[in-house]
Amino acid sequence: MKHAKTLVALALSSSLVTAAASAETLRLLTWGGYAPDEVIALFEKETGIEVKVTTSNNEDMISKLRATGGAGFDLAQPSQDRITGAQQAFNIYQPIDLSKVEAAQMIPSMLAATKANTELNGDVYGVPHVWGTSGLVVNTAQAKDVKDYTDLCSSAYEGKVSYRMKRPTLIGFAYAMGEDPFAAYSDPAKYQAILDKVEAKLIECKPVVKTYWTGGDALINLIRSEEVVAAMAWDAGGWKLNRDNADVKFVAPASGALGWIDTFAIPRKAKAVDAAYQWINFVMQPEIAAMITEAAGNFTASQGSDEFVNEVAKAQFQESFPPADLDNIKWYPAVPPGLEEMEGLALDRIQAAN
Repeated sequence: MKHAKTLVALALSSSLVTAAASAETLRLLTWGGYAPDEVIALFEKETGIEVKVTTSNNEDMISKLRATGGAGFDLAQPSQDRITGAQQAFNIYQPIDLSKVEAAQMIPSMLAATKANTELNGDVYGVPHVWGTSGLVVNTAQAKDVKDYTDLCSSAYEGKVSYRMKRPTLIGFAYAMGEDPFAAYSDPAKYQAILDKVEAKLIECKPVVKTYWTGGDALINLIRSEEVVAAMAWDAGGWKLNRDNADVKFVAPASGALGWIDTFAIPRKAKAVDAAYQWINFVMQPEIAAMITEAAGNFTASQGSDEFVNEVAKAQFQESFPPADLDNIKWYPAVPPGLEEMEGLALDRIQAAN
């Protein structure tokens, strides 16, 4: 009897060791806040798949995957404008099997934009996850007429506006002036003509600007003190200010907010590919996506997830982004070689102008 019990104990022990050894692991390469502990716990409980997280950024993701030829991770989260260039240069991703993605869970305009911006030779390499925008942060009690980027040039707000001397400002002003800079990416001469037009406008606007902000905290303090009543800035900053002063709002510009999307992309030598698709579909459920929004501070491309975030964030999001403004976001595509150098020269000339 004792011998039999020993055999049963050994068998059970062996079974547990075998189960542990065969348990699947999802190795996730992502940004901070995109895989909160509570979400991981729910996923592991539902699927039995262990999740191991490595936090990273765009440059580090490319470096890690380039060094291994696309091995070492099962799912990565590069920004959509950093995928096709890296794939062409280093062959580090595999195409997304869209039949395995529950597309109905995703906001259609964001899915369409990401598919278009990560397409290479007929294959799609990314689907959308977390996103954010830059647009206008406005004290509506003092600058109610500011509706688009070029309104920051109005003499009515002289010495009361601010924006950065960075490429988003060039692009935002271009859209507000009736141009389509992203469509001109493939034509350097046309893009230069757009830059020349924007450069002239921003030089003309210089007397109106209080300061070109460089740090987010400095800008927030300027708006809180009401030294600045309108600025080109990011959505989360505007919502943060709104919590202290209801008159300050993030406004999607009439010509469209400028948007970034961090995606899901599958490394070329991923081992747990099915687990990667399970994670994508799990975290894009509205209730789960809302948990990620609470952790990361940014919304996701999950359709309807804004209904499940805290009431303040829900109200801010819905006021800033009614459906028409959400669909009007201009998503950053991959930047062709040479364009950022052209933009840098334009920014230098604007800075130096009297």
